[in-house]
Amino acid sequence: MQRTNRSTEQIEQFVEDAVASTLVTDMHTHLYPSVFGKIGLWGIDELLTYHYLEAEFFRYSETTPEQYWAFSKREKADAIWHTLFVENTPVSESCRGVIAVLSAFGLPTESSDLSDARAFFSSRSLEDHIRNVFKLAGLRTVVMTNDPLDPEEGPVWMQGVTPDPAFLPVLRLDRLLREWSDPWEQLRSQGYKVDDLGSATCIREIRRFLSDWYARMRPVYMAVSLPDTFQFPDDTVYSRILREAVLPSCREFDIPLSLMIGVRRQVNPRIRLAGDAVGRADLRALENICRDYPDNRFLVSVLSRENQHELCVYARKFNNLMPFGCWWFMNNPSIVEEITRERIEMLGTSFIPQHSDARVLEQLIYKWRNTRRTLIRILTNSYSLLSDDGREISSEEIARDVQRLFHLNFENWIRPSSAAA
Repeated sequence: MQRTNRSTEQIEQFVEDAVASTLVTDMHTHLYPSVFGKIGLWGIDELLTYHYLEAEFFRYSETTPEQYWAFSKREKADAIWHTLFVENTPVSESCRGVIAVLSAFGLPTESSDLSDARAFFSSRSLEDHIRNVFKLAGLRTVVMTNDPLDPEEGPVWMQGVTPDPAFLPVLRLDRLLREWSDPWEQLRSQGYKVDDLGSATCIREIRRFLSDWYARMRPVYMAVSLPDTFQFPDDTVYSRILREAVLPSCREFDIPLSLMIGVRRQVNPRIRLAGDAVGRADLRALENICRDYPDNRFLVSVLSRENQHELCVYARKFNNLMPFGCWWFMNNPSIVEEITRERIEMLGTSFIPQHSDARVLEQLIYKWRNTRRTLIRILTNSYSLLSDDGREISSEEIARDVQRLFHLNFENWIRPSSAAA
């Protein structure tokens, strides 16, 4: 492989070419194919009533949350558009995202109303629209979030879902692990002999439940979002379920467990989903789980900025831990750049830099545009420093690294046997 001295401009061009041409596997979203019906969100009204924008709306508007929740979806979107995009300059990350989506479809970004945007989205065929959004975002595959205990989603799976290679399933465990006092009766009504205390029989039946849903979904991993107070191990029912049912099931099915740590739920319940916050977690729980279960693989994202460095350190100690993404409140370009630079400095390219966490289809466009733009700066800087220190790099090596970051690291983590082949 021939190497010659490269200028920063040449390196940047190599990086831009690789980043622009490499398709992404988005390893965590809340998106669905059309067969799932209304739980798959898309269109301008859904974009504007996303909870990030709702939280910002309440900072500017005199409308109370109680008044806002009484509005129809259309009225909510109109109120947010008028407040954040007409009366104020849409400079925040979430607002700029809506502008980027409108611009990508050639729609006006300075209108006083949403008539053109609504006409455009209502004219779309969802199947064609999904393919177009994937193309605009540079995506090959997205990974869903699938909750078998959700009253709207569960029946869709029970009726039978034809696998869609563009939408990979994930078995979400939040209700099972965090809210066991509620869902155990739901499982009992489905024929599982469970109880509220997590007895030995209950644990066996939860494993049977996981086995049944693994066979039904074929998920690429299991996942749970955890509070900043997460401790492991401890003497709770959810810890017992995690230890004796979830972790053995993941080993049996040879799939990772995704742990998303640091949520503080409903610090302001008046604003509903927008009312969740962030807390610094004690990552010794992560240390314990990675050390005590070396045959399990873990995908891990932490919500607090203060936990990011600890996560990198633990990834250096445990090769069964894969850090991923800049989640929720971390998904701002300034913070993404800081965290990704730190990860490259400590882990090389052995991590997954980003996921979209998109809840609305069109968010894929701006979220991955932002990621590409930020990664170009970071990688150009890293390769330029490497060159200054005496190691030139080729365009082929840059392309290889970008493929690892954009899809291969994730694909190899969920399918280790195929990676070794």
